[in-house]
Amino acid sequence: MPENSSDVELVRAARSGEVAAAGALIGRHRAGMHAVALSVLGNGPDVEDAVQDASLIALRRMGEVRQPESVGAWLRMIVRNVCRSRLRSAASTTPVSDLTVLASEASPERVIERHAMRDWLWRAIDELSPTLRMTVMLRHFSPRTPSYEQIAALCGVPVGTVRSRLSEARAKLAEAMATTADSVHDDTVALSRRSALEAVETLEAAGQGRFAELAAERWTPDVAYYSGRQRVGDRNFLVRGMDNDLQAGVRQRFVSAVTSRDIVIWEMDLVNPPDRPGHCPPAVAWLMSMKDNRMHQLRLFHGPAG
Repeated sequence: MPENSSDVELVRAARSGEVAAAGALIGRHRAGMHAVALSVLGNGPDVEDAVQDASLIALRRMGEVRQPESVGAWLRMIVRNVCRSRLRSAASTTPVSDLTVLASEASPERVIERHAMRDWLWRAIDELSPTLRMTVMLRHFSPRTPSYEQIAALCGVPVGTVRSRLSEARAKLAEAMATTADSVHDDTVALSRRSALEAVETLEAAGQGRFAELAAERWTPDVAYYSGRQRVGDRNFLVRGMDNDLQAGVRQRFVSAVTSRDIVIWEMDLVNPPDRPGHCPPAVAWLMSMKDNRMHQLRLFHGPAG
C-alpha cells in the first residue's frame, strides 16, 4: 500500500487479507494508543504491554471496524479496554492445553479463531532470536510470570536490559507476524501436549530411580546448569540435585508446559515432606534451551504456587 493511503483504504485492504495494511494502520495510530495507555495506567512497563496486547486484538478483529474513517478511535477504545481489564485484575493467564475446555466456554467459531491466532503468534515468536524469544516467553507466556527483576537474575543481565529486550521483541514481533501471516503454522497445542508428556515422564523416571538413564537419552552430552550467565554444573550436577531432593522427601508435580522452537518452560509445584514444610519454595520452573530437540541448558526459577 502507498504510504499516503487513507485510513479507509488501509482498513479495506486489511479486511481483504493484506496483513501489511493492518500493520500500517496500527503503526500510524500507535502514538495515540500509547497516550491512552499512559493516561489510564500511568508511566510504567505495563503501558507498552497494554499497547502490544491491543495491537494483537486489533489485528484479529479488523473485520469488526464499522466506520473505517474512525479506525483511530476504534484502536484507542481497544487500548482503553485492555488497560481497564489490567486494572480490574492482576491475575495471570494460564495457557490452555485442551481445546475441549475452550469449547465448553465459546462457540466453535470462536475456538477456531483463538486456535489459529495462537498458532500464528507462536510462528512469529519462533522468528525472534533465542535471547528475545526467551524474554518474551518468560514475561508473557509463563503461567507464574516472573518479575522484571527475576528475569534479570535468571538471565544474568540488568533490569534495564530486560526492558529493552522486551521493547525490541515487541517491535520485531509485529514485523514477524506480518511476514508469517501466510505461512504454515505448527499446531502449538500438539507441541505443548508432547512437551507436557515428556515432563510427566521425566518426573516418573526420577521417582523410579531412572532419572540418570532418562537424562542420558534426552539431554545433550554437554548439558549444563546455568545461574545467570555462569555455568555452574554439568549433567552429574543436575542428576545429583534431583536425587538429593528425592532423598529429602521433596517431590515435583507437573503443572504446565510452554513450548517454542528451541525454548521450553516446564512449571512444577514443589511438594515438601510433612515434617519439613519449608524445605523448598512452593513452585519451580525449568527454563530449558534445546539443541536438536534435547535439553542443552537449564535454568531454574522459583515462584508462588498456582
